[in-house]
Amino acid sequence: MALLQRSILRQLLVVFLISLTAVTLLMISVLVALAVRKEGLGYEQTFRILPYLLPEALRFSVPGTILFATCSVYGRLASANEVVAVKSLGISPWAVIWPVFAAVALLSYVAVWLNDVAVSWGHNGVRRVVLESLEELTYMRLEKQKSYTTDNLTINVRDVEARKLIEPTVTFKSGADAPEMMIRAQWARLQANIAKETLTLTFHNGHASGGTFEGRFPGTIQREIPLTDASRSEKRQPSPSHIALRDIPSQIRQQVSTIADTEEDLSAQAALAMLTGDVASLADPSWQQNAFALHNARRRLHHLKTEPHRRWANGFACLCFVVVGCPLALRMRNAEFWTVFFMCFMPILVVYYPLLMSSVDQAKSGDLPPQSVWLGNIVLLLWGGWALRKVIRY
Repeated sequence: MALLQRSILRQLLVVFLISLTAVTLLMISVLVALAVRKEGLGYEQTFRILPYLLPEALRFSVPGTILFATCSVYGRLASANEVVAVKSLGISPWAVIWPVFAAVALLSYVAVWLNDVAVSWGHNGVRRVVLESLEELTYMRLEKQKSYTTDNLTINVRDVEARKLIEPTVTFKSGADAPEMMIRAQWARLQANIAKETLTLTFHNGHASGGTFEGRFPGTIQREIPLTDASRSEKRQPSPSHIALRDIPSQIRQQVSTIADTEEDLSAQAALAMLTGDVASLADPSWQQNAFALHNARRRLHHLKTEPHRRWANGFACLCFVVVGCPLALRMRNAEFWTVFFMCFMPILVVYYPLLMSSVDQAKSGDLPPQSVWLGNIVLLLWGGWALRKVIRY
């Protein structure tokens, strides 16, 4: 029996590694294409982001490929009547199943780690490469398209000569509360300061307007804007989806403190308004702004509490997939592994992923507890347990 168990594990490992390599390469190609399309990356930047995209590709490819390997190995095992032979010796089929379950349980911990690394280290690494290459990327886009646009910056030029922008028109905001500025100049240059995380725009002989100011300027002027405003990367407070698991507890404590302070401020303002009879002040924009900030802070807290459960549930989807795929492959007794795989994967696609997406959305909004993210995994375990019981008994 030990020989058969080792043979099954060896076959599973071979099929898993081959399929994982193929699917991961495909996923990396897709992720690179999306990054190039979004950020306009060149060859150098594309090669630099490859290590950061690898965990992202693996976290998507591991669950599907381990299911494929399980269906392939156990489908061939059942079609060769090896399970029937094991039963005829008075040995439970569980003896050829549990080693794979144990191995995939260990793999699930690796998958949890991949989910954490991909959304934290991987995402931040890609973002860092984009910011460090922003000056070069901006010049490349302006040379090709004569225009570069983000949420807070728009640059249009007539031409680019030797890293000099000819007759540029630049619209930007130098701060969140600053008025929008428009500058037209004879020529301009861009220079990124990675240490200060700013992009310096140097204009020569032009016209500036914005807010209450408008006028011409001779000679040279400089304006600085944050690199995040000049890029298409995330500009707001980092999303909980991109925070490492080890940092989430401290973020939760900080968010709870922020909510408590905001609630105290709103309570004090409301009490003062009622005591003075100035109830109309509760409809002021400042009150509405603070109430909206409190609402967003609570949503962020729900998101922070949901995120660890989501990553653990995604990682242990590997085990849940195998718990479903193994007994179904044994019951189908079909050596055609593609047929077995799709017969196992289609119900997972129809049941598991809609449940996962729905529960994650509801948990992030606070309508369901964070633990509800495990609902899809529980359904798969119950389904797989029922199918496994049939295999072992009959």
